[in-house]
Amino acid sequence: MSRCNAAALSLLLAPLAIAGCAQPSTTSAPSAPPIVKVENPAVEPGVTGARQITSSERFIKAGESYFSPDAKHIVFQAVERPTDGSDPEDFYAMYVGDVVTDAAGDITGLDNIRRVSPKGSANTCGWFHPTKPNTLIFASTVGAPTAENTPGYQRGTSRYRWAFPRETRIVEVDLTKADCSPASLKNLEGDGKAYVAEGSISPDGRFLLFCSLESGEGDLYIRDLKTGKRTTVVNVPGYDGGPFFSPDAKRICYRSDRNNDNVLQIFIADLVFDKDGGVTGIANERQLTSGKDVVCWCPFFRPDGKTLVYGTSEIGHGNYEVFEIDIASGQRRRVTEAQGADVLPVFSPDGKWMLWTGQRNDGKVSQLFVGRYRDQSNIAK
Repeated sequence: MSRCNAAALSLLLAPLAIAGCAQPSTTSAPSAPPIVKVENPAVEPGVTGARQITSSERFIKAGESYFSPDAKHIVFQAVERPTDGSDPEDFYAMYVGDVVTDAAGDITGLDNIRRVSPKGSANTCGWFHPTKPNTLIFASTVGAPTAENTPGYQRGTSRYRWAFPRETRIVEVDLTKADCSPASLKNLEGDGKAYVAEGSISPDGRFLLFCSLESGEGDLYIRDLKTGKRTTVVNVPGYDGGPFFSPDAKRICYRSDRNNDNVLQIFIADLVFDKDGGVTGIANERQLTSGKDVVCWCPFFRPDGKTLVYGTSEIGHGNYEVFEIDIASGQRRRVTEAQGADVLPVFSPDGKWMLWTGQRNDGKVSQLFVGRYRDQSNIAK
């Protein structure tokens, strides 16, 4: 979703490769409160039992993953390693796998992994529909994207960028009928003329939240799937993307290059509704993170809606880590602590598990990791 981060989008973090009315005024960037200290530095601050659940033998790289509403499945994007000696595909494909647990209820891996996207297409930002069983949405170019004149986000080096193929649109697929054919995909948003991706659906299934570059920059929109109405919710200068609804669907979080300085930061805003429950815009937008040359992105709500997790370069651009921030107080704490980038964190519906993309393996290649989340409800104290 965003996380959602972008189609065929290669966010390369030395060398991490990953796979949207009137605008109210924004409050000034907050000063950074001190980081919560780790009482036992020998233990990762926010997760225990971290383990890799995608295989480097099968996937050259894998990333950006999300749980299904019943936590029995995971969607992710990956580049599969050919078994016949041929060259690997150029872009991420979309995969779904079944969650495997042991007798103690611990997640141990994935099984029955199957591809759902067409061959040759670029794909990203998968999301399980919250109210329609066996339904998946994701961003796809459907066919092969064109390389020429593809816009992108780049931060000072070609090893750190997102690309935005204009053919990217948001599609829906019935997993019981998915056969990797273009015909199996139903178009939800986008016409192939401008990048449309980074989509997620509100918990009640009514609203599709996404990013579009139709204006030339990344703006955020909401499509009311009940009425068909489309509303612009964030359209300030800079690239705004990776949006998600809060668990109560009253707020959204997203990351923004608000100052056009190639430094992403985390924002949150309240949604404004009309008398019929339709979204009309946002209010009370707040910037939650700051820091010179510090990149903060891929925010995701905890199920209680009180905190966000996100990936950040606060420790250093060579080793991104996951942090958590208390929305009310601004207090932060470090969640992951390992050599190799840890980014794109998300939660299982019950909040017991955190799933993320990491490079904490010998090859330093992007794979999926999962660990039990260490709840510290007193983060603000």
